Amino acid sequence: MDPQLLLFRRQYFQLFEPDFLTWPPKQLLKDPHIQEWLYNRLFNADENVYLPPSRYQWRVLKPLVTRIEQAIEDPDEDEISDQLMTHLSSLIASEMPSELTAVQQRSYVTFSCLPPTQNSEYIPDKEPTITILERRNLISGSTTTGYRTWEAALHLGSYLLSNPSLIKDKNIFEPGAGTGFLSILCAKHLEAKHVTATDGDESVVEALRENLFLNGLDDDSRVNASVLRWGRGLRDTWVEEELEDWPYDIVVGADVTFDKTMISSLVGTLRFLFDLRPSLQVLLSHAVRNADTFDLLKAVCARNQFEVKDVDFQAPPMREQKALFYATAVPLKILSITRPG
Repeated sequence: MDPQLLLFRRQYFQLFEPDFLTWPPKQLLKDPHIQEWLYNRLFNADENVYLPPSRYQWRVLKPLVTRIEQAIEDPDEDEISDQLMTHLSSLIASEMPSELTAVQQRSYVTFSCLPPTQNSEYIPDKEPTITILERRNLISGSTTTGYRTWEAALHLGSYLLSNPSLIKDKNIFEPGAGTGFLSILCAKHLEAKHVTATDGDESVVEALRENLFLNGLDDDSRVNASVLRWGRGLRDTWVEEELEDWPYDIVVGADVTFDKTMISSLVGTLRFLFDLRPSLQVLLSHAVRNADTFDLLKAVCARNQFEVKDVDFQAPPMREQKALFYATAVPLKILSITRPG
């Protein structure tokens, strides 16, 4: 299968904005076999379990049909697939939610979890993927952003896919797990021994458990999803009990410092974890939207005598990404945090 089609499909199922999709070239689009492939692999509910919402399908299919029309040079020889046209007509005739309603609804988002340097032409049904139910534009309360997967999580996921030995056979702990993307990645594709995913919001944890179910991890004893609020002591809690069975090796976290007021609580939780597991390594990924917040994290870590290092891992520009598509306009940083001695 042409890699340009596979790239287009990956972006589509990750609900990439149509303006930024890498559209297949005209010579492919006018081919009736390619049009049949596009229908079956992008729009056919019988062939795809977790399709994007109808409004997104319409936003992609409408310009796709226009591009096919423009690619046809001889109408007597080439034509547009009846399946694509019928599906477009059904989308137009259906009662699609308004744009305002659509952004509040839950949508299936499927991420292709290919190592950044790997350009193998996977068969679509055999690619390593993670499917997550997201409310992409919903923020619950003033400090909870756990209903969508953010760029920092995808950046750290890309780093871990490039360095799978960091996770393989390790016990993983994630604070502020949100949708659970990183925890699911570690358990499903990176061969972690055990994963503990936590968040401070009970409703987010419930949604996280649903995402575990979508990825076949709901009854897996290797994965635990629990509520954990930062800044509270961990001795004589379920965390200390779990550590007896699954002593944590790695902490992974993404976009856990967006709220400046929570940094001290987060670092307090890391301190408690270090007290229980001195050899722990912490990997935190951030979108540096505010340099002061990022500097504050480093300062609070320094006050607690943590050693903080920048991880050398650059996000490729969006147009060069082959999987795990995410914007790079805002700087993305990964910090490695340890406690010497």
